Amino acid sequence: MILQHTPTPYPPRKATSGSACWDLASPCSGTVHPGSQRTFDLGYSVAVPEGYALMIYSRSGHGVNAGVTLANCVGVIDSDYRGNLMVTLRAAEDGPGLAVRPGDRIAQAMLTPVPQATLECVDTLPPTERGVGGHGSTGA
Repeated sequence: MILQHTPTPYPPRKATSGSACWDLASPCSGTVHPGSQRTFDLGYSVAVPEGYALMIYSRSGHGVNAGVTLANCVGVIDSDYRGNLMVTLRAAEDGPGLAVRPGDRIAQAMLTPVPQATLECVDTLPPTERGVGGHGSTGA
């Protein structure tokens, strides 16, 4: 993955060699008040390799401790997108909200392979052992 050089002091970084995700830090301050949402522009762009997507996830501590998650649950950065990365956080009505300072980690990003497949439209699907059973049908 290629990061466009910018003057930001907070580029994506992995905390440890075993980290699955890069931490994404905010370059600015702001507050996500209970029952509201706020968008943070990270101030840089990336070039995701073809055949991959950059998946943006919430930080678990934000959800548990502050009731704050990503507004869209999971962000998907396609390989052909070249705009700035942005993260929109949403605070639960009954949570404390979140005060963000420059350098605070607000999300995490994972590079994920995306198999290229074609969609074939058919009249019927091939049968399986499970069939149309859903919502707990395999545990019955």
